[in-house]
Amino acid sequence: MVRTLTSLARSAPQVGMEIVFLSPEGFSSFPVPSYPGLHLAIPDSHEIARRIEAARPDAIHVATEGPIGHAVRAYCLRHRLPFTTSFTTKFPEYIAARFFVPATWSYGVLRRFHAAGRVTMASTGSLVRELRGRGFRRLGLWTRGVDTELFTPERAAPLDLPRPMFLNVGRVAVEKNLKAFLSLDLPGSKVVIGAGPQLDELKARYPDAHFLGERHGADLAAHIAAADVFVFPSRTDTYGVVQLEALACGVPVAAFPVTGPRDVIGGHAVGVLDEDLRAACLGALNVSRAECRAFALGRSWEASARQFARNVARARIRRPIGTAAGATA
Repeated sequence: MVRTLTSLARSAPQVGMEIVFLSPEGFSSFPVPSYPGLHLAIPDSHEIARRIEAARPDAIHVATEGPIGHAVRAYCLRHRLPFTTSFTTKFPEYIAARFFVPATWSYGVLRRFHAAGRVTMASTGSLVRELRGRGFRRLGLWTRGVDTELFTPERAAPLDLPRPMFLNVGRVAVEKNLKAFLSLDLPGSKVVIGAGPQLDELKARYPDAHFLGERHGADLAAHIAAADVFVFPSRTDTYGVVQLEALACGVPVAAFPVTGPRDVIGGHAVGVLDEDLRAACLGALNVSRAECRAFALGRSWEASARQFARNVARARIRRPIGTAAGATA
């Protein structure tokens, strides 16, 4: 989600917007049990109000359902200000996988959270339909883009690993379903880039896999470009921007036919979706890398920013509290 928001901010001026972030920086926080490295902010309502009023927004968007998002939502309701929200993560499935809380209960909580907004943005058409089926209302589409200058086939890292190379990039956590990838009998090499609470467990369980730690920016792009197939085993991601980043590098995608991959890949010949993930991985080796690159070139962040602008326009603040173009929480 961080890459999505930073990319939105870079593209916003092209569509007449300025994005001001209300981030957890400056607030106290506490660690999340069973998730090393992840902290939740403890927002102060007076500081939340001060930051919003200093931004003088024309529109307010709540990007997550975390503590900051709840505090901003409460501020808007208290002051009778319209706002929009995003449904970006299938937290009910994450929570069910970690703590065995029924997903139906969690969806009820989220439905009530988003119901107060003017528009709830979802990243794909299938997610819009799924949320509508779960009782969510006032849904809007906000798709994602990719930086095709950063993510390119031309600067592949010279990795000395047996080919073909099957790569996954992302948080190393149970909800990412990495065991479905790492347990496969595949030729060549299995490579994981990322960090997370499941890293030590997976390193011990799959000593044949290569865990390269976190990578960022041009270094990440170069490592993706070095792969033969990008494997996306998650069944709970609502989109998965990293799939587009792989395609921009000319790397085909292998995934399950679920929300996210189904929307990114669809019926296009840039990857293979199959309930048999091994078959998807092997089949993706035959996909044209040039087709993958061409497909990604048509997915710009500017187009994504235009969609976002149309959605937040439906919650424009009519009794102005400022002149900047937006505050995002």
